[in-house]
Amino acid sequence: MTDIQGLLGDEAEDLLSHTAQGIPKTDLVLPGHDFVDRVVAASDRSPRVLRNLQSLFDHGRLGGTGYVSILPVDQGIEHSAVSAFAANPRYLDPKNIVELAIEGGCNAVASTLGVLGAVSRRYAHKIPFIVKINHNELLTYPNHHDQILFGNVQQCFDLGAAGVGATVYFGSEQSDRQLQEVSEVFAQAHELGMFTVLWCYLRNSAFKKDSVDYSVSADLTGQANHLGVTIEADIVKQKQPENNGGYRALDFGRTDPILYRTLTTDHPVDLTRWQVANCYMGRVGLINSGGASAGTGDLAQAVRTAVINKRAGGTGLITGRKAFQRPTGEGIELLHTVQDVYLDDSITIA
Repeated sequence: MTDIQGLLGDEAEDLLSHTAQGIPKTDLVLPGHDFVDRVVAASDRSPRVLRNLQSLFDHGRLGGTGYVSILPVDQGIEHSAVSAFAANPRYLDPKNIVELAIEGGCNAVASTLGVLGAVSRRYAHKIPFIVKINHNELLTYPNHHDQILFGNVQQCFDLGAAGVGATVYFGSEQSDRQLQEVSEVFAQAHELGMFTVLWCYLRNSAFKKDSVDYSVSADLTGQANHLGVTIEADIVKQKQPENNGGYRALDFGRTDPILYRTLTTDHPVDLTRWQVANCYMGRVGLINSGGASAGTGDLAQAVRTAVINKRAGGTGLITGRKAFQRPTGEGIELLHTVQDVYLDDSITIA
């Protein structure tokens, strides 16, 4: 088993022994092998959605645990193909993307309509597909930031997708339109039996103040999550919080001093717990993003993110660039190491 404590370094004791403050785990709906039966089956989701969601939870090295490890590769659009794949050009071939997810023991692979459509007959029955249906493309000059649809739900269904994913840039000028578009996409996906995953990202330059980026504050990301579950996302993807107090620092919206005084602390487990709480207290699974690849520290950073997510009551990790922007063997090892956090029974929910 992976040496989790060694990878956590000086933070090991603090991260592994912390007892959550503010919201106890007894108030949460926790992940588990029976999550679909125990939680989702009580909702308005159809039997076909339940079947596809169960296929997600049953697949890969984490199958049967209630946790998920997802490989997302849509960065060729979001960041440009050269910035995404120059480090490892073999992943310009969709076959290699899906093979990495399979060999890496992932529950699912999330990618574009074109990537998954190119290899659907070969792989759709071997690993659950999540089609990321909208994207922010950066070839328009000057660059602008907007999530636009690159396909329709019927195409996702026809290629054999188990789920549909989308992003809303909460806080942006286009967020109202994106929210309406994605709400319609999710309703159509559920009608056809596919589960839904929402990238609940905040995007507005005004969220940065005094050199602090509040787009990753617990209070603002928590609200983004709450909006995401309102349009019936089955899983929410969110960046792990790095600070708190975005409402107060930016002096907008509405908040309550109780959040900062009682419900959270500055501990990363407590901040992430607030994200989980805003996903209907865990009735909708929270997966945290793995973030960009920084090189030699990627493995330790990915393990840290996974430990915090698991101890906060989250459902797993979605790890992309840290895995595919390195030699294939190292990418597989990284994915397996992250999964080991969720397989390690000694790492418990705080």
